[in-house]
Amino acid sequence: MISNERPSPYGRRPYPGQGYQQTPRPIVQEDTIKTAEFQVERKFITVTLKENPRGRFLRITEEAGSKRSTVIIPITGMDDFKRVINEMAQAAEAMPAPKPDHAEEPGDSIGNR
Repeated sequence: MISNERPSPYGRRPYPGQGYQQTPRPIVQEDTIKTAEFQVERKFITVTLKENPRGRFLRITEEAGSKRSTVIIPITGMDDFKRVINEMAQAAEAMPAPKPDHAEEPGDSIGNR
């Protein structure tokens, strides 16, 4: 008998979304205070300052094609977030610019040397 064929001591439990209904999350009213958007290469970044009954927060959303990623930072973490972003910006400015990947090498236009 393979392990998949043995009965589970916990009985048969369906995977989430199969066989039972999950209770939907309650809708929480969010008020937008300020929004800024910008594009970096093929990514669209949206930074939104919002407020709900639990407090204020910063929502940073990155959209690239059909993929979307979101980070939420509570307002209590805003000072730490600003500090870290400033440190990263200073570190990036202090480093020399990277060399282009396609640096031209000696030879003709079809790659012969």
